[in-house]
Amino acid sequence: MAATSFDLIVIGAGPGGYVAAIRGAQLGLSVAVIEREHLGGICLNWGCIPTKAMLRSSEVFHLMHRAKEFGLSAGNIDYDLDAVVKRSRGVAGQLAGGVGHLLKKNKVTVIMGEASVPAKGTVTVKTDKGVQDLTAKNIILATGARARELPGLEGDGDLVWTYKTALTPPRMPKKLLVIGSGAIGIEFASFYNTLGADTTVVEMMDRVLPVEDAEISAFAKKQFEKQGMKIREKTMVKQLDRGKGKVVAHIENGGKVTTEEFDTVISAVGIVGNVEGLGLEKLGVKIDRTHVVTDEFCRTGVEGVFAIGDIAGAPWLAHKASHEGVMVAEMIAGKKVHAIKPETIAGCTYCHPQVASVGYSEAKAKELGYDIKVGRFPFMGNGKAIALGEPEGMVKTVFDAKTGELLGAHMIGAEVTELIQGYVVGRKLETTEEDLMETVFPHPTLSEMMHESVLDAYGRAIHF
Repeated sequence: MAATSFDLIVIGAGPGGYVAAIRGAQLGLSVAVIEREHLGGICLNWGCIPTKAMLRSSEVFHLMHRAKEFGLSAGNIDYDLDAVVKRSRGVAGQLAGGVGHLLKKNKVTVIMGEASVPAKGTVTVKTDKGVQDLTAKNIILATGARARELPGLEGDGDLVWTYKTALTPPRMPKKLLVIGSGAIGIEFASFYNTLGADTTVVEMMDRVLPVEDAEISAFAKKQFEKQGMKIREKTMVKQLDRGKGKVVAHIENGGKVTTEEFDTVISAVGIVGNVEGLGLEKLGVKIDRTHVVTDEFCRTGVEGVFAIGDIAGAPWLAHKASHEGVMVAEMIAGKKVHAIKPETIAGCTYCHPQVASVGYSEAKAKELGYDIKVGRFPFMGNGKAIALGEPEGMVKTVFDAKTGELLGAHMIGAEVTELIQGYVVGRKLETTEEDLMETVFPHPTLSEMMHESVLDAYGRAIHF
């Protein structure tokens, strides 16, 4: 007979939930994970992974058009959208299958079904075979989030798309409107624009990629416009009139509303937490704007109930969810843990050019009262970037002028999502400018720009 009592039950098998389950099992806990749809959650199936596979296809397509620059020739360059999507879904399927293998390897009980928490220490699961009641001293809520849909701008799978439709498109857009220029919106805009869609991006805030440093946002806007995108900031889509094969968007800017026709709209206006149907309010768990309220250790205030990942609020990042999963599992197992500081978590956007950052922006550091030193280094001053044919970009660093502590790092350009981790480690270790200046960076690499940006903050840049 299957076990019904566990040390730990995890609700949701996304990047937070399945990692928490595996770590708990590694530490000797009996663990069950409940998933209602796909192992790996949105990230592996409908987010991080399939979007990167599609963006890789568009990147290769872009490079093929530049073949002549590299002394190569390529003719009849074209794409097969169905094949691009098929590859993307295959990558997602492979990794989701890998999650199942890892859970089995670590002896985690996997239950496919819909979970609720009727009382402390009790989980009820509706499965294909009926209702199952489970008990556990500890419960981790890792149910993730879904796309926010504003009234009148809801996805319909035909003319107006959310991320799921954009990942399995029924057609290639000719004239595309993307609502929202956060990571999700700008990545889809980058993908479809590269493949030839006439792309307009509308952003309510005063700049694209509004969570990034203002200087990086401005640089990104210039690059996007160079690629043919139309960027409209301080602008809102008030209404969508859907017709046969077309959408008329009512767009407001500065109090004036104009209309424009598109054949496809992608809505990327944020996310909402999956808190419904769990019984959380009755349990005493506090909900604030669709997210569970927790302390720095992911505790909900109800004994034995924790919340991690997107359901627990910003930053809405898979790597943050995974790290929280490990932290909570270790805490449950009696280990000493350290709270996660949001300012040490990197954010990455995989558009072209890529954007990555960690810590405080220049404006935020000033707002917090720091006396700062700021360094910058352009890609055009780096030998590897020029050799790659990627001279557009920059690395920016922000330091505390009094202590030399690295407060923030902001990057735009080729492969910066791979470079940012160096600064993440620096932030975690409370690195100073002296530590970074005395570190030997290999040549020729893009990482040398990280060194030069630090040197520039103190008037010592060599190659620019």
